[in-house]
Amino acid sequence: MAMGAADVVPGVSGGTIAFITGIYEELITSISNISPSLLINLKNQGFKNTWKKANGSFLLSLFIGIALSVFSLMRVTNKLLETYPILVWSFFFGLVLASVFYVGKEIKNWKWQYIIAALIGFIIAAGISLLTPSNESNNLLYLFLAGSIAICAMILPGISGAFILVLLGVYKNISEAVSNLDIKVILSVGLGAVFGLLTFSRILKWLFENYRILTLAGLTGFIAGSLIKIWPWKITTEKMLVKDKEIEISQQLVWPQNFEGEAFLIPSVALMVVGVLVILMLEYFGKKPVKT
Repeated sequence: MAMGAADVVPGVSGGTIAFITGIYEELITSISNISPSLLINLKNQGFKNTWKKANGSFLLSLFIGIALSVFSLMRVTNKLLETYPILVWSFFFGLVLASVFYVGKEIKNWKWQYIIAALIGFIIAAGISLLTPSNESNNLLYLFLAGSIAICAMILPGISGAFILVLLGVYKNISEAVSNLDIKVILSVGLGAVFGLLTFSRILKWLFENYRILTLAGLTGFIAGSLIKIWPWKITTEKMLVKDKEIEISQQLVWPQNFEGEAFLIPSVALMVVGVLVILMLEYFGKKPVKT
């Protein structure tokens, strides 16, 4: 449910929540194990064996929680973002800031190669956060590629998949396609998402199995770079109209020097602290063994 809550906020990744709750590697491994071989296993070994091999109970619990959270919290979260944007972003800034230290402390000895990996991750995430959105495109192949890239961002800690869709210039088209039930567009994006999810999860699984510490270092930098996107005090320089609603797609970071920023400074800092405390709580519960 925490992952779903993060995914409905532009700029925040559910992958970050998966990481701090201690289920990230199991999630990546479980998704990467989904393949046509499961159908063969179903035929030869039966449903129970196949369900266990696919880690079905874990995935089902996770995706039900995400779905419940998305459908129940999306309207509330969007309303809060419209009414109290600085306060909401402050809370998430605290969440992600604490996540940087949480992931970073997994590395006991920061060697030079880990520092370089973290810097590369930071530069990539910061660069993505500062990119200018491209023009809208209705090409089905482009939509397929956009879906495959966006889903990668959703399982990668630090970057929002929705933000990637905005950068690629397809967010508006996909939103309208969902509203109008445009099957061609929905199918193109959906197939791209499935392809990207199954492919990228295998790459991440291989990286964790062969270069775990180096991968953790890169993810630490990646999450740190994403802080640029969720800095609470921003001036919007470009908007996009989606279903009679303005979506902020280009912003300039500022210090809290205007009246609104100064008025919300103390509660904003307080909410950042609350965000940090939430991460500590999630870490505590993530380490507790589950009783079965």
